[in-house]
Amino acid sequence: MRHFAFALALIVLALSGCTRPAPSTAYAAPANPAAAPGRLKREVRVTGTVQAVHSSKILIPQIYGNYSSMTLTHLIENGASVKEGDMIATFDATNMMDTARDAKGRFDDLGHQVDQKRAQNRADAEKRATDLKQAQADLATALQELRKGPVLSEIDRLKNEQRAAIARIHVESLTKANAFHDTADAAALRVLELQADRQKVAMERAQTNIDKLTVKAPLSGMVAQENIFRANSMGHAQEGDQLYRGQPLVSIFDPTEMQVVCNVGEPDVAALVPGVKASLHLDAYPDLTLPAHFEYASPVASSGFGSPIKTFTAVFHIDQSDSHLLPDLSAAIVLEPPTTGGSR
Repeated sequence: MRHFAFALALIVLALSGCTRPAPSTAYAAPANPAAAPGRLKREVRVTGTVQAVHSSKILIPQIYGNYSSMTLTHLIENGASVKEGDMIATFDATNMMDTARDAKGRFDDLGHQVDQKRAQNRADAEKRATDLKQAQADLATALQELRKGPVLSEIDRLKNEQRAAIARIHVESLTKANAFHDTADAAALRVLELQADRQKVAMERAQTNIDKLTVKAPLSGMVAQENIFRANSMGHAQEGDQLYRGQPLVSIFDPTEMQVVCNVGEPDVAALVPGVKASLHLDAYPDLTLPAHFEYASPVASSGFGSPIKTFTAVFHIDQSDSHLLPDLSAAIVLEPPTTGGSR
């Protein structure tokens, strides 16, 4: 009997332990009210590259003549700060100086020839004018003799008429010849003048080539040397290199005013409102954050060849200058558009 009572007590205890507690009716409010539905903010993140607002790329000078390559004699250091008008690079100007000296010598010689020809033309014109005046005087004398015809013999009268006819023909001949001589002398003088002008142009071109071989900074900023193909590899130009005209040499940019050019997808274009604030994060410097703001975007979308995805080009101005900002650095722009819609 005792064993039966003990077993019954164990069964009652087991049944009482299997019962569930009643559910609580208290409701726990969210810890962060901003995380409630309808009040979430959507963060827009776009990537792009850093560019300078004011920059200029300097090329190997384009000089006149058969000069395909030039020898670099001086190049400014990479990363140096320059002001407008400072010397960036120089090239060997020996051949150009020889060409300019030869052109100047020929120009001076032709100038002397022009002066001599001009003086000779004046002298010849004076001599022809004197001969014409003498012929006109002879004609006047012959005509005066013709007036004595009634008192002269027949043969003398005929001689005077012949002399007058010859004098008249002589005057006409000299008049025509003088005109032809004047035209020929003027043409010969003009030929020499054109030759002198051509030599003057050659001299000025040679001097311009010499001036171009001294490259100066078009604006103030920082120098960044460009990579060129040299010695079967890509690298910066060095003094003594033979460089070809038209190659990029250095770039100069103003580090105090930089911007970021990004490609923004169509779903994020609505966030690009004028003056919207953003933060800049450089991939090379993860701990650096700089303020920026949206400036403008392209009104027309573009897409890659064969790609259905369209993007807009947007420009963000960096509001704070920093020594870490350099062109072509990859960066990310993070902006927060205005909060949308309430709770449903």
